[in-house]
Amino acid sequence: MKEQLEKIQLAASGEIAACPSAADLELLRVKYLGKKGEITAILKQMGGLSAEERPVIGALANSVRESIEAALAAKRTALSEKELSARLLAEEIDVTIPARLVSIGHRHPISTVLEEAVDIFLGMGFSVAEGPEIEYSVYDFDKLNIPWGHTVREWSDTFYIEEDESVHLRCQTSPVQVRYMEKHEPPIRIISPGRVYRKDEVDATHSPMFHQIEGLVVDKGITLADLKGTLDAVMKKLYGAHTSTRFRPHHFPFTEPSCEVDVQCFVCGGSGCRVCKGEGWIELLGSGVVHPKVLAGAGIDPDVYSGFAFGMGLERMTMLRFGIEDMRLLYENDMRFLSQF
Repeated sequence: MKEQLEKIQLAASGEIAACPSAADLELLRVKYLGKKGEITAILKQMGGLSAEERPVIGALANSVRESIEAALAAKRTALSEKELSARLLAEEIDVTIPARLVSIGHRHPISTVLEEAVDIFLGMGFSVAEGPEIEYSVYDFDKLNIPWGHTVREWSDTFYIEEDESVHLRCQTSPVQVRYMEKHEPPIRIISPGRVYRKDEVDATHSPMFHQIEGLVVDKGITLADLKGTLDAVMKKLYGAHTSTRFRPHHFPFTEPSCEVDVQCFVCGGSGCRVCKGEGWIELLGSGVVHPKVLAGAGIDPDVYSGFAFGMGLERMTMLRFGIEDMRLLYENDMRFLSQF
């Protein structure tokens, strides 16, 4: 039995030393030290030994086991280091090669124009006010002097949330002005940018979701001349001193008198094209002197104070700013388009 153990130790040492992989090494461990391994088989025969031989052979078996375990551990470490070295060579990186340029994002053109416009208004003494996009009809319609039966209150024009037409996606940011007037006393000078929703058909200049920048000024002695001077200054700041604007009489329930402001078409220069629908001008915003009923409904005395209000379509401002012919390009997330800005 002693000779058997010595032969096992010698054979195991040779096979472990020549073992080529971790998987083969595990097979050798099972072969010599497993439950059905050669060392275990020797130990099972110890019952036939005399009392004097049993401790001697037991000690030798334990010594052989420890020797094989040590050889296995040493070989396992060597194989692991060899595998790591091979992997490092295979995955070697040449740090002298120039790295790939990382693409840095930038603002969306709508965000760029919004920030420019906000900066202009802040420089003119305005502040920014915000409000909810899901609005009560009392704020979006009633307190803006928009009567029942007006087209904007139809289901075909507005995204209603409640069947009784009391709640809907706001059609304009004008409710922000009403909410602000209810909480602040004149003088008031604010703009209210944000998303608005109307059931418009999608085309080159319309979308069911778009952005507005609305403005409100309330103070003593405010007239239509103040409105015209303010809007002229803003348009020239945005688009340059050469910018041509046109003020046309119009009607809005919340202003009296009212006017629409157009900017000369940036595509055709006023001769007429598909973007301006042959008119030579692009409607950019509505405006006017705040109706006395709107002031009174917000708790402001219309006999003491007056004001003007306006609402700009941010998408159309962006199209004019960058010479974009189709509004749909702003929403398609096509990097070939967006990367130009």
